[in-house]
Amino acid sequence: MEKHHIEKIADELKVQHWQVEATALLLVEGATVPFIARYRKEATGSLDEVAIADIRDRMSQLEELDKRREAIFKSLTEQGKLTDDLMEKILHAETLSVLEDIYLPFRPKRRTRATIAREKGLEPLAEKIFFQASDTDPESEAASFVDPETGVLSSAEALSGARDIIAEWITEDQGARAAMRTYFSEKGVFTTKVVSGKESDGAKYRDYFDWLEPVATAPSHRILAMRRGEKEGFLDLSVAPPDLDQACAMLGSLFVKADSPASVQVKMAVEDCYKRLLSHSMETEIRLESKKRADEEAIRIFGGNVRQLLMSPPMGQKRVMAIDPGFRTGCKLVCLNPQGKLLYTDTVYPTLSDKARDAAAEKVSDLCARFNIEAIAIGNGTGGRETKAFIEGLGLSEKIMLVMVNESGASVYSASEAGREEFPDHDVTVRGAVSIGRRLMDPLAELVKIDPKSIGVGQYQHDVDQKALSMRLDDIVVSCVNAVGVEVNTASKQLLTYVSGLGPQLAQNIVRYRDEHGPFTSRHALKHVPRLGEKAFEQAAGFLRIISGENPLDASAVHPESYPIVEAMARDISCNVEELMHDGEVRKKIKLENYITDNVGLPTLNDIMEELVKPGRDPRREFESVSFAEGVTEICDLKTGMELTGIVTNITAFGVFVDVGVHQDGLVHISKMANHFVKDPNDIVKVQQKVKVRVVDVDLERNRVSLSMIGMDDEVKRTTRPVERPKSGSKEVSKWNSPKKGLFNNPFSQIFNKGR
Repeated sequence: MEKHHIEKIADELKVQHWQVEATALLLVEGATVPFIARYRKEATGSLDEVAIADIRDRMSQLEELDKRREAIFKSLTEQGKLTDDLMEKILHAETLSVLEDIYLPFRPKRRTRATIAREKGLEPLAEKIFFQASDTDPESEAASFVDPETGVLSSAEALSGARDIIAEWITEDQGARAAMRTYFSEKGVFTTKVVSGKESDGAKYRDYFDWLEPVATAPSHRILAMRRGEKEGFLDLSVAPPDLDQACAMLGSLFVKADSPASVQVKMAVEDCYKRLLSHSMETEIRLESKKRADEEAIRIFGGNVRQLLMSPPMGQKRVMAIDPGFRTGCKLVCLNPQGKLLYTDTVYPTLSDKARDAAAEKVSDLCARFNIEAIAIGNGTGGRETKAFIEGLGLSEKIMLVMVNESGASVYSASEAGREEFPDHDVTVRGAVSIGRRLMDPLAELVKIDPKSIGVGQYQHDVDQKALSMRLDDIVVSCVNAVGVEVNTASKQLLTYVSGLGPQLAQNIVRYRDEHGPFTSRHALKHVPRLGEKAFEQAAGFLRIISGENPLDASAVHPESYPIVEAMARDISCNVEELMHDGEVRKKIKLENYITDNVGLPTLNDIMEELVKPGRDPRREFESVSFAEGVTEICDLKTGMELTGIVTNITAFGVFVDVGVHQDGLVHISKMANHFVKDPNDIVKVQQKVKVRVVDVDLERNRVSLSMIGMDDEVKRTTRPVERPKSGSKEVSKWNSPKKGLFNNPFSQIFNKGR
């Protein structure tokens, strides 16, 4: 990696140069982000996953910039226009936009008005006018270019052609473009108008029918909403500074040198340049730049939600009955063993008739006894609340836990290749029910089988850059899987795929080897798996767990490369490794400084000791079930002032959505989350968290529910640091918490839900 790139990244990320260099080297050698963060702390100075991923991504961006730089060098060389001065400018261009500005005058272009004027021989006239000498008379100069053979029939036509050339020079000027780019960024305004005749069909965008908003302060969700409205044909969207004359005057100040006849022509060229060329070019750039910024924020929010959902508390290994509710088609029922293996499947019809209900009751009760069921998982889709009420009325043992499970994405898994491969002899309804049951037992292990975009969280995820979104989500899934660790003898191929250093092929090889040779008895036995070499073993071994294996350390996050250290610790205090892991008093005898080497420092040694205290510890919260209010099953059952228990299903920039059991998530706007200023909803709650809410408003016509958490602080479990409230009347309070058009009183839940 280039030295200047290392220095640049270090300065941007506020880390040491040697940390960037060491991280870059590990990445180039094939190390993964989780492996570097966990097992190479001495090399990187204990950089976390976020910093390492930032270094990786910035490396990639700079490499792309270098590729474009090389392509431009090649083009200019072929044109014979690469000068030393131009080379120096290109080498020092730090952004793609600056690089493209430099190359713009030399880039092959379509035939323009300026091209036509040059073909008529008017460039010398343009040069003389642009010089703006006080004694230049544009009219008399233009007269000498009148020539029917070249197609110039009058002085006015000659001057018009000269201005076309000057306008193109201005629009290709690097300084002019930089100045206008800044001006559009700082002063630009989004303007939306309803498309004539679309007022009724586009009602969900009505707050944008006549909307103005500064580009600099427009939040991600509104930018994406406006763009979606434009894409769907309901809105006309434009971006420009509000004052045309000021924009032209600012541009003119760069090129109009004096008050002379020639300067008048240049001023005319400046105005033409802005209106015909530069304003459109800048609008395109600002639209792309604001879209990129909005995408980044939406992807950040979506990624955070996915992480929280994947890290939802697992119930653990229990004997589970899972039910995928339905009315006419019945409820698909499955019974699973503690490892999630399908034992039994059937369909019951508790809502079809009294006879069918009695038969369903008998069937469920018999199965609970037959399979010694410990928990019943019910999908929260259509018929979920009715099915739950039916189960509650059966008088089953109080020891059987009854849990409503978010079934978003279960149908996606049912129809997927993974679902067909796992259950080739069962239809999609059985697969869906199995998925519901398994995600209660271990959400992470089951949700990795589903495209993260289909699991019911996010904000305009279908509108953002899909490549960037996929990369971000892949990072998050990998991070979560490796943070929790994977039991190699029970994990699915899909779960193993996300383990550091593996991937689909090695995951498949591990499963095949396990099926053919039986359970792995040690981590080192993984080396017998075809194509799983030393490098892959190094990357993966620490994240793979073998419970009850030959070596007790195989059940922990201690990497095999560190086993000799633990064994040395045990020898030094005359005990075995197992005693060291289970006896706190024995561990107190260890002096970590005695085990520091050139490659192993205190960060790694501290990690080892933490693992010995609680081998293979699960970072996820403890499981907690939620019961919705009795008698509240439909949106029409909600009344203003009701206080309910709910589950956070989604977090956005403008608030959180909460499931209170009525088939329509309610919105707690950011201004209604606490009795103090809230900048980020994540400072208050997490996805899948149990919360108390109060009903503020119910809009049956638009199927919208407004909720509040204010006054419920005692019931909300704070998950992050408290946020300091800004002073009353400050711009920050006004920006986030003051009710204004488009921020609170808009149909965001409708627009948002369409993108979920």
